Amino acid sequence: MTADDFATSVERLLSQVGHWQQPRWSAPAAGAGPSAAAGSPVSSRADVVYALVQRLADRAADAESRPRRPVPRPGDLVLPDQLRVMTDDLLAAKASGDVLKLATEDVDAVRHAL
Repeated sequence: MTADDFATSVERLLSQVGHWQQPRWSAPAAGAGPSAAAGSPVSSRADVVYALVQRLADRAADAESRPRRPVPRPGDLVLPDQLRVMTDDLLAAKASGDVLKLATEDVDAVRHAL
């Protein structure tokens, strides 16, 4: 998987959610995203996307050999911006093809869960 594949998947997700207002973010997610697979309950679409943002941040930290840190969650309406930033961070970290493949799979799973 390439950086372009990952970026394309993120752009598809952003096209889907970038214009959402609070009621759509608060609605229950249709399916389980990556955090549900890890055992964390996911109740809203915002929770699913936030879990993705955190996962991308963790992957970027790992790629740069930095400690993982929690991503702040100031509000649901900033999630598209946080997704853009974490995408840029992961790409700037020069993550391996395997990491980008996993990240792309995460993004695609979230897109389908919404």
